[in-house]
Amino acid sequence: MNLKRLGNSFQDAWKGIVFVFRNEQNFRIQIFVSFLVFLLVWYFPLSKGELIVIILLVFFVLILELLNSAVERLADVLKPRLSYQIKIVKDIMAAIVFITTIASVIIGGIIFWPYLVALFV
Repeated sequence: MNLKRLGNSFQDAWKGIVFVFRNEQNFRIQIFVSFLVFLLVWYFPLSKGELIVIILLVFFVLILELLNSAVERLADVLKPRLSYQIKIVKDIMAAIVFITTIASVIIGGIIFWPYLVALFV
């Protein structure tokens, strides 16, 4: 195993995350919401299963937003030649992130609702 190549891979991955964080408002919003969700995870005594689901959902949304950003950047290179098709691809990627986010909010709501109700009752 080449440790220098491994280190470079981690460094490149981090650069990608930083780039998207600096250039994509939605990613920054999702990072902020993820932070709030992890505060709830820390505060409430979730079961292991609930914890796993929440962690998977948070990272799934973030991963899809990163993928969406990558596809958008790649599509922008092709845009002058294929503008209508590129718009459709971008819209589909945005829809994927949107639907995943909505599903995550619903599932998160189902998991956190009993804990939130118990907090105020």
